[in-house]
Amino acid sequence: MKIKICKECIMPSSKPDLEFGSDGICQGCLAYKNRFSINWQERQAKLIEIFKKHKKHKNYDCIIPVSGGKDSYFQVIKILELGFNPLCITATTDKLTDLGRCNIENLKKLGVDHIEVSTDPVIRRKINKFTLETVGDISWAEHLAIFTIPAKFSCSLNIPLIIWGENPQNENGGPVDKEAEIRLDRAWLEEFGGLLGLRVTDLSDVLNVEKKKLELYTYPSEEELKKNRTTGIFLGQFVNWDGHKNAELAIKYGFTCYEKDLEGSIVNYENLDNAQMRIHDYFKYLKYGYDRTTDWCCWHIRRGRLTRDEALKINENRSGLYPSEYMGYSLVEILKEIHCTKDEFNRICDSFTNRQIFKINSSNNLIKKDDGSLIRDF
Repeated sequence: MKIKICKECIMPSSKPDLEFGSDGICQGCLAYKNRFSINWQERQAKLIEIFKKHKKHKNYDCIIPVSGGKDSYFQVIKILELGFNPLCITATTDKLTDLGRCNIENLKKLGVDHIEVSTDPVIRRKINKFTLETVGDISWAEHLAIFTIPAKFSCSLNIPLIIWGENPQNENGGPVDKEAEIRLDRAWLEEFGGLLGLRVTDLSDVLNVEKKKLELYTYPSEEELKKNRTTGIFLGQFVNWDGHKNAELAIKYGFTCYEKDLEGSIVNYENLDNAQMRIHDYFKYLKYGYDRTTDWCCWHIRRGRLTRDEALKINENRSGLYPSEYMGYSLVEILKEIHCTKDEFNRICDSFTNRQIFKINSSNNLIKKDDGSLIRDF
């Protein structure tokens, strides 16, 4: 398997759906360059028109799904600045950190009504163990609930408009025909929402769980969505999105960063809410050979905050490290809650490792460093 590396950033062609031009430049870099030709004032005017078109509830203008992260802060601040009244909804993560709780509580002080929904932790952890074993994702249930719970409130409270953050296909590079997409609907969720071919309806029999216990993971019916005119849009299509600047703004409003750069990353201001995130990102590395360190290096290159040579060196030293700890939580401690041992975890890791992009020995065994990290073969 021959892996190409973008000639401008450092993203590998092993990233799913990433397209390259004949000049060797990836779609993520091209999408970023296209932003300079956008009239953002016109985009903002279009956003205001969308708000007016979807106004239905007498008090709330939209729903904003929030995790308490830097981008949540930016979304809320921006919508409030435009003069609209959002209802903020949080789907609680499985392993919520103390810092994550602190930032959720502080976000409420921005001046918004807020609803927090926690799915049954016993069922959620059964799903987490199952999806870690079968699709290599410990956060599958959480990422599904992030989408389904706001949609349910949209229909039950008659608030049609849901404001999401960035369009990852635009920010990270994806199919060209999806780059200009402004809406997040069921079709987008199934293709790009990280469900990995699984459906919640598959889980009832497999896990011996009553269907009623999976209700919060179930998207409203098409009939309900159409009747309510539920529409999810990406704010990143209407404002010039920059995760780093979002963090700078959030900090001014009381957002608290971690004490140092996060394990598996080069920043201290994202993915602070869930202690399982390092495991989630590590499996991306095992499958595709890149992780959050690579993502941030690419974003910083495009915005002139790192040179490509600097990014290559950082990525070589910090990408793909074995997830022995995250934000002070040990791997053993995190796995214990889903009844998974470290030995089991290592076997699951090996089963999802893409042997076409990592070095193996003559016995077809993965070559590992002393700390358990793998060695890329590109």
